[in-house]
Amino acid sequence: MSTPSASSEPVPTDPAAELPADSAGQEDPAVGNLFAVLLAGEYAAFYRLIEESAMAPDVPSGIAIARMAASEIAHFEKLSEQVTRRGLDPAESVVRYRNVFDQYHEATTPQTWLEVLVKAYVGDGLAADFYVELAEMLPPAAHDVISEVMAETGNSQFARDQVRKAIAADPALRSPLTLWGRRLLGEAVTHAQWVLAAEEGVMDLLFSGTSSLSGVADFFDSMTARHAERMSDMDLG
Repeated sequence: MSTPSASSEPVPTDPAAELPADSAGQEDPAVGNLFAVLLAGEYAAFYRLIEESAMAPDVPSGIAIARMAASEIAHFEKLSEQVTRRGLDPAESVVRYRNVFDQYHEATTPQTWLEVLVKAYVGDGLAADFYVELAEMLPPAAHDVISEVMAETGNSQFARDQVRKAIAADPALRSPLTLWGRRLLGEAVTHAQWVLAAEEGVMDLLFSGTSSLSGVADFFDSMTARHAERMSDMDLG
């Protein structure tokens, strides 16, 4: 008698089994909290871009900003999936963490279209830099998620090109826009520190094995160096 063949139907899998695990076989809950923080950041960035797009001087500029906003909501969807898989509610995560991001945007409200463009380029770059630094300190599976979200960044080149063109036409714009770019960095670093400090477990996840103070300092020194390169790309600095 022949042995019955195995069923060809797929075997249901437990989503939790796909989560990255630490040496004890369990994922650090701080990974989920970190994704929840980033989710709130993407939510805030999306709505702020929509608001600031009202200053666009023409349809092509408005479309370019809309594409950036679309990229932010794509990031949101990816992170929302990860947050949900970890038993957290995306909407509750946004409510919990959005205040610090709203404070950043309120402190960096542009007054001109060129300030909108500098903020778009700097903000997009700082977010990418933040993700790069985070990814290097996370478990492999979480690293892959962050890298995937980061890969979507890159819709802000139009902002760099328009700023460079404006400065070439009127060099007097360089100084005030340079000061604006420096202000954006200072506010971003301050508020990012608040974000990281909001969850003690997230700080431990990212900076375990190092002095917390030196680890945080190195983290932001690296972001500052990349920011300087990005400012130079816009002919600012």
